[in-house]
Amino acid sequence: MRARPAPAAVTVPADWPATEAEARAVQDILRARVDLTGPGPEVGAGTATGVDVAYDDARGLVAAAAVVLDAATLQVVEEATAVGPVPFPYVPGLLAFRELPAVLAALAAPPGLVVCDGYGVAHPRRFGLASHLGVLTGLPAVGVAKNPFTFTHEPPGERRGDQTPLTDGAEEVGRALRTRTAVRPVYVSTGHGVPLDRAVAHTLHLAPTYRLPETTRRADALCRAALRAAVTEEAGQD
Repeated sequence: MRARPAPAAVTVPADWPATEAEARAVQDILRARVDLTGPGPEVGAGTATGVDVAYDDARGLVAAAAVVLDAATLQVVEEATAVGPVPFPYVPGLLAFRELPAVLAALAAPPGLVVCDGYGVAHPRRFGLASHLGVLTGLPAVGVAKNPFTFTHEPPGERRGDQTPLTDGAEEVGRALRTRTAVRPVYVSTGHGVPLDRAVAHTLHLAPTYRLPETTRRADALCRAALRAAVTEEAGQD
């Protein structure tokens, strides 16, 4: 059995935004650097890394996990976690400022494609976690969300691979994608350095059996385990 990794230390930069206005100003600056054309890695080549976070709001803790998979076999290559204080209040549209310090700490080993449990440009300000992470690290990143974020779409067909545009007015910001036949879709968007069609192809490749990509499923389980361990340790010190 693979040993659980010890959590990395989380460092919040001294200039990390403390207010909504400061965070939105950072988004405005970094958004112009998003690469929507890529081309990004070939589907099934190299590695694919899932990142996810879990919170204990009562203790003000956030745990992040990064799980690196061989993109061809979907076998785990490496795992890492990080646990630290939540550095920013909950504000819809600004969740990246709560999550990124821990996520960056967990991404100690340079991965290939990064798959975020959340949004890229399918975001009211066109700068969700996948875009923010991609711009900061230079890594190709995509967002695969469980639910749409204020945008509209026609229901895709019932078969695996069926998809419809996720739109804001006339602008396509992502796709509603059926990863399993007759199961509700996921919502795919470009984060950084990967065009939308290829982001969809990566998502389908990484989700051969379940609704969510294996990257997300494994990172979700790992960050929850890391959070439970941190809470248990903290409770034992009380």
